[in-house]
Amino acid sequence: MSSHRLSRKGRYLAWSITGVVVAAGAGIAAQTSMATTALPAQKTYTGRAFDACTAPSLAAMKAWNTGFYGAAAVYIGGKNRGCAQPNLTASWVKSVNSLGWKLIPLYVGAQPPCQTSNNPEKLTTSTAASLGVSNANDAVAKASALGMKVGSAVYLDMEPYDITNKACNDAVLTYVRSFTKTLRAKTYRAGYYGFSSSSAKAIATATDKTNLPGNLWYALWDKKNTTTIDWPWDPKLFTDHSRGHQYMVNSKETRGSYTITIDRNAWDAPVAIVG
Repeated sequence: MSSHRLSRKGRYLAWSITGVVVAAGAGIAAQTSMATTALPAQKTYTGRAFDACTAPSLAAMKAWNTGFYGAAAVYIGGKNRGCAQPNLTASWVKSVNSLGWKLIPLYVGAQPPCQTSNNPEKLTTSTAASLGVSNANDAVAKASALGMKVGSAVYLDMEPYDITNKACNDAVLTYVRSFTKTLRAKTYRAGYYGFSSSSAKAIATATDKTNLPGNLWYALWDKKNTTTIDWPWDPKLFTDHSRGHQYMVNSKETRGSYTITIDRNAWDAPVAIVG
């Protein structure tokens, strides 16, 4: 997410390392991965959303409640989370929800072994499955403590990496499958944030869809507020209100007297269930 974990420059450098051009993607079979546990009805939001490194104050959320944005992504946990969250409490979640905001929980889990960035937690081939379980359990605990109920979607943040590195990519997919399976067993929906050139592409183009997330949030900074026109992969994928698109980053915006640097997103996917 822009400067939230890697700087924009750093992310473009990461993209160049992958050697993959943004917006590529071959058609593959539609997703077949389904939850093994019955889930409560999905809470879907369709419209503009924003994400910021630190959850804004309640006063800022009130000032920003103009109707332009209807949802906000918040970093609920993970050892690789980049910013402190002094505002992100159960009370804040309840108050923001009462204003009509929808919330998108984002968890910054373990990152790939071949990723060039320095991270407090990286997965390996041998630890991928166990880290997927422990990270998912932590994500559920964090979401629940904030008042985000079962049936909520939790989005796993995976930053850019070289998906042509088979060993690395296989380890990431093992981790993601383990995370997703554990999340679903806890009756939470599985989502995934990644880059259309690498980490999201790995999910969208994986031949085996078993235990992969059912909701895909792709970073493609083309400034197009859409989840369809620029969708890089098979149009049959992630069609049932299952897409988010981060289309602009590092946008400094002011509403009321509150200025926040945010990323813009087009959203048509599940959000947190609060209340």
